Amino acid sequence: MIKTWHLGDSRQSMVLASFDGRLPEVVYWGPALPDGESHQAIATASAADVSGGMVDRNAAVSLNPEASQTFPGHCGLSVRDKNGTPLAPAFRFQTETASEHCLTLVFADNALDLTLTFNLALEAKSSLFKLQSSLESADEIIVEWLAAPVLPVPAHADEMIEFSGRWCAEFLTRRVPFAPGARVRDNRTGRTDHAHFPGLIVCSQGTGNTSGEAYAFHYSWSGGHKMVAEELQDGRRHVQFGHASGSLPVGRTFRTAPLYATYSENGLNGAATRFQKHARNLVADGARSPRPVHYNCWEAVYFDHKLDELRSIASQAADLGAERFVLDDGWFGRRDDDTTSLGDWVIDLRKYPDGLTPLIEHVKSLGMEFGIWFEPEMINEDSDLYRSHPEWVLGPADQIRGRHQLVLDMSRQDVRSYLYEHIASVLKHHDVGYIKWDHNRVLPVVDASQTEGTYALIDRLRSDFPQVEIESCASGGGRIDFGILERTQRVWLSDSNDALERQRIQHDAALFLPACVTGSHVGPRKCHTSGRVLDIKLRSWTAAQRHMGFEMDPRELTEQEAATLRMVTGWWKANRDWMMQADILRLDSSDPAIIAEQQLAADGSRFVAFAAQMRPSDQVLPHPLRLTDLDPNAIYKITLINQDEAPALSRGAPLLKEHDLEVSGQYLMSHGLTLPWRFPETIWVLEGRRL
Repeated sequence: MIKTWHLGDSRQSMVLASFDGRLPEVVYWGPALPDGESHQAIATASAADVSGGMVDRNAAVSLNPEASQTFPGHCGLSVRDKNGTPLAPAFRFQTETASEHCLTLVFADNALDLTLTFNLALEAKSSLFKLQSSLESADEIIVEWLAAPVLPVPAHADEMIEFSGRWCAEFLTRRVPFAPGARVRDNRTGRTDHAHFPGLIVCSQGTGNTSGEAYAFHYSWSGGHKMVAEELQDGRRHVQFGHASGSLPVGRTFRTAPLYATYSENGLNGAATRFQKHARNLVADGARSPRPVHYNCWEAVYFDHKLDELRSIASQAADLGAERFVLDDGWFGRRDDDTTSLGDWVIDLRKYPDGLTPLIEHVKSLGMEFGIWFEPEMINEDSDLYRSHPEWVLGPADQIRGRHQLVLDMSRQDVRSYLYEHIASVLKHHDVGYIKWDHNRVLPVVDASQTEGTYALIDRLRSDFPQVEIESCASGGGRIDFGILERTQRVWLSDSNDALERQRIQHDAALFLPACVTGSHVGPRKCHTSGRVLDIKLRSWTAAQRHMGFEMDPRELTEQEAATLRMVTGWWKANRDWMMQADILRLDSSDPAIIAEQQLAADGSRFVAFAAQMRPSDQVLPHPLRLTDLDPNAIYKITLINQDEAPALSRGAPLLKEHDLEVSGQYLMSHGLTLPWRFPETIWVLEGRRL
């Protein structure tokens, strides 16, 4: 007996089949199937041959591959009874509940009193599959590994794009070929982490941004996660995601985070724009519209808070175009450096003898919203809180310290209540519209309940203070995922304000993140994290590619630099309504010295393209820049909006240096734009309108 199910839309189809009541397996995932296609036929046709040296039936790459079925690879469940004896469940079909885009399948092992449930849905607006597994037991058990629904990938998709990184270099991508055996990434830092963004793209060697097939995955969880991408000895391949090893507590109910997945036949951009759209939908509740220009005082003053200086800086930031002022670390306890006071969330009356109200009133008088920094999950040993409650610390007393701080045990209700009361007090007694929520060290132990506790605290604050936006920061991009984005309206992509580093980080993060949630700031003339000195034009236009802000001391700006920043900020404000809803399309540049992207309006009527010259090109003349996703039959008017930046060494007369260009979408996509020559570490910005 074969039972089949189908989830799909006009862009992709997924067909599942259960044979003789066993766990379902994906027998088709790819381009949308035609109406009337026989799913039974597809299921029947999926049976593979057996040959010498094999068992007589191939163990299924099911939604949870089972040891009891002699699965030869990484099983989807590793479980023991409370005495430590390994269990090998054999699940059989129980019930199903189906609607147009949702499917719940329940399977049970009655002998072991275990129930395994798969919740499968297709997000209609974004064409992302949302897949989740849960396990229930009548008795207390120990679960070492529970995979979200496991998906196969085909043999012709022979490469993986995986993500790594470090502080100030998030979202590093690397293409890795599939090979026999398992590629395992087990992130045990307790947070999403700079080095372990929970994503994976499976593709072919020829897949680029604008063409080729891609199977993309994202595990929506802010704690440690584990990824397994395996090629079995028989050649079949599959991908698993779940919580990090050893992070699940002993209990009776276990649930994975959602795994988002999608298939694209239009290159990496086809998958990326679906993740971007889903993230835009996530942050719609409570996000400011229009998105305000951000100013953060951290790299201007660090811990040295002086009220008169902060007022002056706020006035200058407003003059440059800022609409939100964020008071960063240093306003509480006796916080003169990073060795003290985390946990003591009371205003430092040495620095603010009349409280925060005078600063907030000044900020509000300038027409700006006021925001403030917290790091709620952390504690310093030199703090009143630690002296009162050392038992609230997560992990052993002799643990290695990180950044002079320890971690609070967020699974404790008393810890969460304390934090809520102190954060809520600040919000109740001050006109605060924004929180920068930081997380500056990895955890000493890996525990899913730490993340669940943090979610609970944020959820409570969001419920009671819905007018307050929250930004997720974790030493920059150490906690960026859809789990945290369900609760926040912005992420701080990286602590690096180096515009060249930002170009690469933003470009690769756009595989999952839209502009409206991605904070990007104009940093100091000399970058505090790289030591590099970069021109204000590159710094400004780089920030203008995402949710724009400033994070420098405005007192360092020359008149010309200030004028440039005002101009770019004014341009961003004039275009932000459509840009914050636009798809970010990564462009395939034939010149590896160029990073280029195109932001296309939702209705296709306009776009902006950015082409950053990261280093000197190997050839003397710029290669044409080919655009994407335009109407081939439409005529577009192209304007090089910073044409006045062409240097004296650009001695020729490319048309865009002096005039607009009106050509077809076909020309722009097949031939591309001929741009003027320019120096490295600069950028061209082009506007396009469909006529």
